[in-house]
Amino acid sequence: MNFTKILIYWYSEHKRELPWRETRNPYCIWLSEIIMQQTQIKQGLPYYEDFVANFPTVFDLAIAKESTILKLWQGLGYYSRARNLHFSAKYIVSELNGEFPKTYKELLKLKGVGDYTASAIASICYNEPAAVVDGNVYRVLSRFFGIEVPINSTQGIKKFKSLAQSLLPKNNIGDYNQAIMEFGATQCKPKTPNCKICPLNATCVALQFDRIAELSVKISKTKISKKYFNFLVFVSESNKTILEQRKEKGIWQYLYQFPLIETSESLLHENFKNNNDVITYINGADYSFSLFNETEIVHKLSHQHLYTKFWVLKVKELPRTGIDITKIKSYPVPVLISRFIDRFNF
Repeated sequence: MNFTKILIYWYSEHKRELPWRETRNPYCIWLSEIIMQQTQIKQGLPYYEDFVANFPTVFDLAIAKESTILKLWQGLGYYSRARNLHFSAKYIVSELNGEFPKTYKELLKLKGVGDYTASAIASICYNEPAAVVDGNVYRVLSRFFGIEVPINSTQGIKKFKSLAQSLLPKNNIGDYNQAIMEFGATQCKPKTPNCKICPLNATCVALQFDRIAELSVKISKTKISKKYFNFLVFVSESNKTILEQRKEKGIWQYLYQFPLIETSESLLHENFKNNNDVITYINGADYSFSLFNETEIVHKLSHQHLYTKFWVLKVKELPRTGIDITKIKSYPVPVLISRFIDRFNF
C-alpha cells in the first residue's frame, strides 16, 4: 500500500472547496494559515473573506491601522496572531519591497510563522519539500503507524517531523501536505472517525489493535488558573462610558475593555463599595450601582478561566475621560466584552 498516493487520490475526491485552495498566491495562503490556527474552518472562513476583501494585498495590510485589524479579528481569539500578521506585513513591504519570502528558511523569519506555517506556504506556493506537521497530521501518523511517543515531547516532535518528511512525494508536495491535513480533519477525526470507509484501514495499526481512541498521545502540561474579573460599566447622564486600552502584554494586548478590578475571590454585592480598588477608581464621585449578572460568566481560555461580573455604575459625570456610548461598537474588544455589549444593549 502506498500511503502517500492513497492520500493524494483521496484528497482529489473529497477535498472541501475553499477559497485559498484556488490560488498559489503566498499572501492568501499566509492569511489562511494564520487565521486558521486554533480555529475551525466554519469559524475562520468568514474572517478570511473579510481580510481579503479589506486588505487584498500585503501593501493594504501593512498600511492599515492596528485598531482596524484587531476589530476585524474580534472573536477569533489569540490576538497576538493579528498583531504578528500586521508586523510581518509591514516587514515584507518595508524590507522586502512587498515580495513574499520564497523558501522555508526565509519564511521562518516572519514574526508569527513557525515550522508548520512555513512548511505549508513553501510547499503549496513553491513546491518545496517541506512536510507539514499539525494536530491532524500527528493523529493520522500516530494511528496509521501505531506511534505512542507523545506528540508534544521533544522526542515526539523530532520523530514525527522526520517521518512526515520521509513520506513526501517527489511532485505535488503542496497537494500531499493539504491531503494529509484534510484527511485528519474530515476522515481520521479525533472522535468517531469512520474507519469502515477509510482507504487506509487495511494496514492501520491503531485500527488493527483497537487503539484509535488512544492515539495520538499528548502530555498534559497546562495548569489552569482561576481569576476573578470585575468590569466597571459606567453610564453617565450625558450617555458616555469608559473604555480603556490594555497596554500590558497578554492575549488582549491593545484591545479595549471596561475598567477592570481583579479580586482574589468573587466580589459580593455587599462588599463592592468597600473595595479599595473601586474606591480609588471612583475617586469620590456619587454613583448608584447594580450587578448585571448575578451568576458569574465563566470565560475559558487555554490557560485560565475568568470568572466575570459586570457592575453597572450610573453617574452624573464620569470620574475620567470617556467615550460616547453610540461609538462603543467601533472599538476592538475581547469577545467577552463584545457579548456583554450586545446583551446590555446600551
